[in-house]
Amino acid sequence: MILALDQGTTSSRALVFSTEGRILGLAQRELGQIYPRPGWVEHDPVEIWESQLATAREAIERAGIGARQIAAVGLANQRETALLWDRRTGKPLANAIVWQDRRTAPACDALRAAGRAEVIRSKTGLEIDAYFSATKLAWLLEQVPDARRRAAAGELAAGTVDSWLLFNLTAGRTHATDISNASRTMLLNIHTGQWDDDLLALFNIPRDILPRVLPSDAHFADIDARFLGASLPLRGIAGDQQAALFGQDCTRPGLIKNTYGTGCFLLMHTGGTPIASKHRLLTTIAWRHAARGAPIEYALEGSVFTAGAAVQWLRDGLGIIDSAAEVEPLAASVADSAGVFVVPAFAGLGAPYWDPHARAAILGLTRGATKAHIARATLEAIAHQVADLVDAMQADAAELLAQTPLELHVDGGASANNLLLQLQSDLLGLPVTRAPVQETTALGAAKLAGLRLLPSTSTGATFTPALTEADRRCRRSAWRAAVGRTLTR
Repeated sequence: MILALDQGTTSSRALVFSTEGRILGLAQRELGQIYPRPGWVEHDPVEIWESQLATAREAIERAGIGARQIAAVGLANQRETALLWDRRTGKPLANAIVWQDRRTAPACDALRAAGRAEVIRSKTGLEIDAYFSATKLAWLLEQVPDARRRAAAGELAAGTVDSWLLFNLTAGRTHATDISNASRTMLLNIHTGQWDDDLLALFNIPRDILPRVLPSDAHFADIDARFLGASLPLRGIAGDQQAALFGQDCTRPGLIKNTYGTGCFLLMHTGGTPIASKHRLLTTIAWRHAARGAPIEYALEGSVFTAGAAVQWLRDGLGIIDSAAEVEPLAASVADSAGVFVVPAFAGLGAPYWDPHARAAILGLTRGATKAHIARATLEAIAHQVADLVDAMQADAAELLAQTPLELHVDGGASANNLLLQLQSDLLGLPVTRAPVQETTALGAAKLAGLRLLPSTSTGATFTPALTEADRRCRRSAWRAAVGRTLTR
C-alpha cells in the first residue's frame, strides 16, 4: 500500500491507497487562514506540520493496517508558499507566506520597471508576480529580525511546503525539494534544472538556505520511525497541480487537465520541449523521473487565483449560502445571471491578465438582481476564467494541438458541481470530462511514489456544449468587458 500526503491551502489530507487504487483510509483537517492585513495571507507552519502528521496517523488507523504494511509515501503540496526556519531547532521564524499573498506586489512592480521581466521569463518560464516564492523569501529575509545575518551564518533553511514537511518528517536530517516545486519559486532555471546564480543574486537569496533539488520520483529520505511507527521511504514529491496532472495520466504531450480548488489550475503536458507562451501563460516543469538520463518534462500552465474561494466568499463574506454545496441549487434556480457579472479578483488576476492590483467587482446589478443571480454569476466567473486560459493555451500550442482533439479533463472539489461543468462546456464550446475519482492530486503523489495500478476503463461524466456559437461568443465578449472594468493596467 501507498500513503499519500496531500497538504493543501485550506486543509491537510492523507490517504492510504491499495495496489488497485482503492482508498482504504482517508483523513482530513482544516487549516487555519491568517489575514494580518488586506492582501496578506499566512499559515502557521507548526499547524501545517502537525495537521499533516495527524492525518497521516489517522488515515493509517482508518485503513486498519500497520505502518509496516506501507511500501512508500508520496507527497503533494500547495505550491509557492514560502517558509523560513531555524536549521538546528526546526523552529519557524515567521508564519508561512501563502501563494495567494500580495504583500510583495510593489517589489514585483519595481523589478518589472527595472526591465527584469524578460530575463526572469527566459530562465524560469514565469511572469514576475507576488504569486511565486522568490519575493516572499526575500521579504522574510529582510523583515524578520536578524534573518540576514543568520542566513549568512548558515543557521537558517528556507523552502516551500514540501521542504518544510520533509525536514520535519526526517527530524531535520533532510533539506530537499522536487524539481516541480522548485520550478515555482522564480529561482530555478527550468532549462538546467538547477538554482540559478543570477536569479539568486537578483533576489539576494543565499544558495545555502535553499533545499537540494531532486527528481519527482526520487527516494528523498526515510521518514523517522517515531512519527508513523515505522521508517517509511518517501519516494515521490510534486507540487499539487503537477501531481494532479500525473494522477489524471496526462503523461504525454497535448493532454490537458484543470483542477477546481481554491484557485483553478490548467496544465497541458508539452513533452521535453518547453513552449514559450505569447499569451502570458507559464512555462513550468511537470516533473523529472529519477531514471538515469531521464529528461525534464514540461507543461504550459494558467492559474486562476480565485475559484472555489469565490464560493467560500459567498458563504463567509456575503452569507448568502450556509455551505458550499448550496451554491449549485441556488444558482440553478434562475435561468441565467440576468446580466450580473462577478469578477473575483480578490487576490488580483492571474493569467492571461497578470494584474496584481485588480480588485473584485460585481457588475450589472439592477433592482431585480437577487442572491441567486450573484451565485450563478460566481459560477460563471469560474468557468469564464478557465475559458480565458484555454483560449490562450490553444493559441500558444496550436502546432502541438493540431493533431490532438481538445478535451478538458477536470478534477478538484468544485468539479462535483454539475452546473459549473455544464457552464464550463458551454463557454468553451468543448466537451468536459470529470475524473472518475476526485482524489487525483493524492493519486498522483501515490503513483510517483511507486503505485502501479491495473488498467482501468472507468471514466467520469462528460458534459457537452448546449450553447450556440453565437451565444457563446456574446457571453465571452461580455465577460471580457467586465474584466476590463477591474484592470489597473
